[in-house]
Amino acid sequence: MRDLVWLIVVILLIGWLVGYFGFGESVGALIHILLVLAIIGILYRLAVGRRP
Repeated sequence: MRDLVWLIVVILLIGWLVGYFGFGESVGALIHILLVLAIIGILYRLAVGRRP
């Protein structure tokens, strides 16, 4: 499950970078949504951490 969260975060960040540099202002709202989702995923991962 932990690897799946990191995979989702990486995919969202890559999508955000491609959207930002590839399309600029035309899909600005989608880019910011992807960024927010990636940050939420990272924060979730840090909050859950490793379980014994």
